[in-house]
Amino acid sequence: MRLLLDTNVVIWILTSPDAMLKSTHDELVSGDHDAQCSVVSLWEIAIKQSLGKLELPGPIETWLPGRLGLAQIDVMPTTPEHAYGVRTLPFVHRDPFDRLLIAQAQHERMMIVTRDRVFERYDVGVMLA
Repeated sequence: MRLLLDTNVVIWILTSPDAMLKSTHDELVSGDHDAQCSVVSLWEIAIKQSLGKLELPGPIETWLPGRLGLAQIDVMPTTPEHAYGVRTLPFVHRDPFDRLLIAQAQHERMMIVTRDRVFERYDVGVMLA
């Protein structure tokens, strides 16, 4: 199964795995899934770190790539088709990062791993974190 990790899940799995549901964490680390992190999440994490809203052990550009590699999480680029997909989404969720993640998951036929139950109101599979 191909999984797209919401930004909060990326942060938790790398820094605070106990913040996630144990069953979901166990699924993610089992290696049975293709877990991916969107460039959109990297952008959001960089913004949060620059604003002082997220403390990481080092600068995102030096700390995060190695951690993602160790966790076997691939980075998915954002394509024009992903961006175009946002146009047809209903305005259930107002967060632009989350809307783009939903469009990516729909276009790539992936399930989103998130704690945000609003994602369930879209035509996308959701695994609760």
